[in-house]
Amino acid sequence: MRLRVAAGLLVALAATASGAATAGQGPGKGRGGVKLVKVGRFNTPTYVTAAPGYPRLLFVVEQPGRVIVLNRGRRRGEFLDIHGRVQFNYEEGLFSIAFHPRYRRNGLFYVFYVDSAGNIRIDEFKRRTRFRAARGSRRPVMRIVHQPYTTHMGGQLQFLGRFLYIGTGDGGGVGDPGDDAKDPRSLLGKILRIDPRNPRGPAPYSVPRLNPFVGRRGRNQIFAYGLRNPWRFSFDRVTARRPRIAIADVGQERFEEIDYGTLRSARGGFFGWDEFEGFAPYECDGRCARRKIKPVYAYGRNRGCTVIGGYVVRDRHLRSLFGRYVFADFCTGRIRSFVPRLRRVRRARFSGLTVRNPISFGEDSRGRLYVTSLGGRIYRLAPRK
Repeated sequence: MRLRVAAGLLVALAATASGAATAGQGPGKGRGGVKLVKVGRFNTPTYVTAAPGYPRLLFVVEQPGRVIVLNRGRRRGEFLDIHGRVQFNYEEGLFSIAFHPRYRRNGLFYVFYVDSAGNIRIDEFKRRTRFRAARGSRRPVMRIVHQPYTTHMGGQLQFLGRFLYIGTGDGGGVGDPGDDAKDPRSLLGKILRIDPRNPRGPAPYSVPRLNPFVGRRGRNQIFAYGLRNPWRFSFDRVTARRPRIAIADVGQERFEEIDYGTLRSARGGFFGWDEFEGFAPYECDGRCARRKIKPVYAYGRNRGCTVIGGYVVRDRHLRSLFGRYVFADFCTGRIRSFVPRLRRVRRARFSGLTVRNPISFGEDSRGRLYVTSLGGRIYRLAPRK
């Protein structure tokens, strides 16, 4: 059995849904003075992050629909439980959480999940205490119809300033049969950008006036398009004065790709799917888009099956990785990195660390890097002393 469902996000999530478990490799040594330190074991952890203003807390997103909070590494229970709203199956579930930049003051946070109808939902909630969300605080922000397939959901939320960025998959199926990714009238296969608070009116959110399709043919929420399944993306706050974006886009049949560039170039940019997969033509009949943004790095199926995007490392204690973009592959489990550049990267360096079936990376408030595994374990990358 291949470790992908319709060449989608993470095929082996199906094994978890049916009760099977895959254990992650335990803490070990790696080259360059880096090791894995076990944080804990959870129920299919899909993401880990921190909240502004609460440096001692760590939040773990579990795919079935719960968020667990840790205080100084110790569990403090369920911060949020919406499992009754979440459809948990294969590539569906609760995928990420993002805290408002002013979270310490306003207590607002947002989650990305697949609802019981199979559609993508972005909901807002409010904190009651440091360790609990307030019951009844749910406010629907966005609903994106995702039919009829149950694959290629995307799943990432990231704040940059007051704007919330959202990664969505192309809607599923082989080769994007609906051509949603390159269609500016569809919200699928995109990076979206919204202001979830909407200070200007009664709508659940507002659209930044500098979004590329405002006043043009296309959906105002779109920031970038032409992506197959941007399961994880992040912002680089290390390499340049202004943040850059790194997108790991899961491939179809031959290649996995990582896109990296300035926000200016990404704004309104077409990342190529489904006309290209990696650097190679996919459904290109001689009339391919001229303004395609090429990936900076791609690798073939002989080196893995599903790219798991990470972060440009901000933790200066990880000397061999500081300033490098760290990522992994779901099948090989090898954690690799490269120096992020605006031009093509030829090679990625193996860190010496391997995690069985990694499915996500995350950061805490100090910029320390974490990796989650399908089997339930979460590790922190730490310096080897």
